[in-house]
Amino acid sequence: MSNPQHSSDAPRGKRRFSWKPFLIKTGVAVAGAGVCAAVLLGLALALAWPSLPDLHAMTDYRPRVPLRIYTADKVLIGEYGEEHRNVLRFDEIPEVMRNAVLSAEDDRFYRHGGVDWMGVARAILTNVVKGSKSQGGSTITMQVARNFYLSSEKTYSRKFYELLLTFKIESELSKDEILALYMNQIYLGHRAYGFAAASRTYLGKPLSEVTPAEAAMLAGIPKAPSRFNPITNFPRAEIRQHYVLNRMKALGYLTPEQTEEAFKQRVVVRGTEGASPRGFAIHGDYPAELARQLMYGVFQEQTYSKGIDVYTTIDSKAQEAAYRAVRDGVLDYTRRSVYPGPEDQIDLPDGVEKDAQALDDILDGVQEKTPDSEDLLAAVVLAASPTEVTVARSARDIITISDKKALAVVARALNPKASDSQRLRRGSVVYIHKAGDGWEIINMPALQAALVSMAPQDGAIRAMIGGFDYNRGTFNRATQAWRQPGSNIKPFVYAAALERGLTPATQISDQPFMLTAEQTGSKAWSPKNDGNRYEPMLTLRQGLMRSKNMVSIRILQAIGPQYAQDYLTRFGFDKARWPAVLPLALGAGGATPLQVVNGYSVFANGGYRVTPFLIDRVTDRSGHVLMQAQPVVAGDAAARAIDPRTAWVMDGILRDAATSGTGARAHQQLKRNDVGGKTGTTNEAVDVWFSGFTPTLATTVWMGFDQPRSLGTNEFGSGLALSTWLDYMQPVLKGVPESKPAPRPDGLLVDNGEFYFSEFPPGQAVASLDLSSGDALTDFLNNNRSTGGVDNTVRPLSTPGAALPGAGPAAAGQPAIAQPDQAQPQGLPAQAPVAQPLPVPTPGAVPGRAQGQSPGQAPAGGDPAFPPIPVPRV
Repeated sequence: MSNPQHSSDAPRGKRRFSWKPFLIKTGVAVAGAGVCAAVLLGLALALAWPSLPDLHAMTDYRPRVPLRIYTADKVLIGEYGEEHRNVLRFDEIPEVMRNAVLSAEDDRFYRHGGVDWMGVARAILTNVVKGSKSQGGSTITMQVARNFYLSSEKTYSRKFYELLLTFKIESELSKDEILALYMNQIYLGHRAYGFAAASRTYLGKPLSEVTPAEAAMLAGIPKAPSRFNPITNFPRAEIRQHYVLNRMKALGYLTPEQTEEAFKQRVVVRGTEGASPRGFAIHGDYPAELARQLMYGVFQEQTYSKGIDVYTTIDSKAQEAAYRAVRDGVLDYTRRSVYPGPEDQIDLPDGVEKDAQALDDILDGVQEKTPDSEDLLAAVVLAASPTEVTVARSARDIITISDKKALAVVARALNPKASDSQRLRRGSVVYIHKAGDGWEIINMPALQAALVSMAPQDGAIRAMIGGFDYNRGTFNRATQAWRQPGSNIKPFVYAAALERGLTPATQISDQPFMLTAEQTGSKAWSPKNDGNRYEPMLTLRQGLMRSKNMVSIRILQAIGPQYAQDYLTRFGFDKARWPAVLPLALGAGGATPLQVVNGYSVFANGGYRVTPFLIDRVTDRSGHVLMQAQPVVAGDAAARAIDPRTAWVMDGILRDAATSGTGARAHQQLKRNDVGGKTGTTNEAVDVWFSGFTPTLATTVWMGFDQPRSLGTNEFGSGLALSTWLDYMQPVLKGVPESKPAPRPDGLLVDNGEFYFSEFPPGQAVASLDLSSGDALTDFLNNNRSTGGVDNTVRPLSTPGAALPGAGPAAAGQPAIAQPDQAQPQGLPAQAPVAQPLPVPTPGAVPGRAQGQSPGQAPAGGDPAFPPIPVPRV
């Protein structure tokens, strides 16, 4: 008899699995996780929601009148403020413009609640299929939230706040209000914020007058303002315009006939002929930013809303010539240097050229990471060989480079055996540059430069360039970079010597020697002339013309480093940056290009120290003068810095240096007799300089790397820096009459064609600084005369490292030189008083940072510790 409780269908010893408890437990776990997530979300919302910003800034628009910066000839070079956003009410924005924006950016705007989940899903699906981020899911409301309150950093917390702020905006503002905010706020390139400003900037007409074709072109800009604006890249803007017109047709905003008509219309873009890509006629970014800083120091936050017009001393033609000269000089050096390799390397799918949209999407990403730099344009290599390189700027802009001269610049990178980091191949991101009728590949320059030009008579700054590309860093090397001037400092040491009894005819030994560590303040030093070329004796005039280091050091040793250090302050140099040691004669100190050109102006204007100034006058928008510069001018006794005879003699010597000395190319190319100047090259060519002047214009050029390193053994101030100086001065001096020589000041004697101060006549002035022969008669016959019967020679080294007489405290055998009261006539101030109504900021100071602008940072090495023993060459 069978037992009904033990069925033969169930295996003995095993229990049947029950789904019901499992499902219950799973449901409880899921519910618990959901509750936890809800609690966490609730806590996040509870903490984040109260911290969201008030929307008052979005709803209470108060148009401001911006700060505007002009050149002396009234060319706009800078505009700071919010007036670019011409705020329009919703009903003032034409319907065709609203429809174009909705078609381009968010066609479901009036149907979603701030986040278009369908659009997000569509973007994710498209990106997965294409394997790249080609579409985004941001709505207009999300963009408004981001533009008003949030940064563009890509973090989860920022995205979370963006979503919360989006929902808050949607809950408190109407759709029409949100759209109006977007269309008034969005950045559209060339400093234009909002479509009303963009219409003026690009089309030269009010927004109310735009046609469907023009509206579509403007609506295409927000996707990539630097790429899709019609001034910078009209073909790319046109492609985007066609996309927007087709979207407007598909959404019913335009009929097929209206769309066809819009395709046929030729959109005329304002200012494309010769216009700057930044929207200004000339490249005045550095002086404009400096003027902004000065104005902020006076007016603080009202600077950007008070309606201030600033008229600088900048000459627009000189400024543009300076920009071009610096740009060409840096590119020329870069072209001659070893090509380091592409800027980046990307994976470029095979055959992507056949899909225009896919290629353009890739190139858009490249542009964001590697933006253009004025006429240096980012491109991607499609194919490369030693004889031809094909690059793409866009799907419609394919460029083939086959010129042998252009390819020679990157020849090593086209060698199949080149290293991976250097080799050019498909997918390489490069910069291309239009050179004449063709194109060349060139790397983004590492070399930097500064040029500053001023009027010696009153200190008005006529041109200022502080670096290769302002948009890649606002650090102004003209005013903020402390660099070693090298031989550019020698004229000031020689000027000091003239006031201590030396004359242009003083004979000085050019033979090598060694100094001890005690004498240099650091370590033993064996200075050298450039190329190790030495002469037995040279006059002071010849020593400066030929930039002889041995002559310069002996001059400084004779007058005393302490005296020279004090004397430099008369020209505006910072005493603390010029140690009173013998290497000072070769530029062992620090100065900015602005300080150097100010110093040379003293020689150009007859011996007066004028203060460089940038701002001539400041007015309100009605023309009422708020500030007016009243600079001290050359001729004012209060500005007297050096003896007028010293200035006159040094002017003559520096003209000789620019005629037949190290700067001889200045006279050869300019063919003027009123030009003086001096080269400067520090040890290992870390810094190269040229400073030159006429009676009406003084200009200094510096070139080097931000992180100091050698420019190469073949680079000199007489080459790279002088070429840039000439490229600037030639157009600026064109048509300017040659100045007549200044009359010889009283108190100068002439003997055998050379000049002597009346208190140091022939026979009493220092006749020579020589290595004595040891025989008094021989020394006398060699013109090694004495002053007052005191030996006037610098003794030779008896043994290597022996002390040079006069290096330390005064001792027997030190050269007899004029006493200070003899060298400096009574009433001559040791340092000219500073009269500076609107001064240039102290180097390094960047007051009043503009919105979205980082302060200028001195790059590492920009303010170097001064090596005690640099050996400038020329």
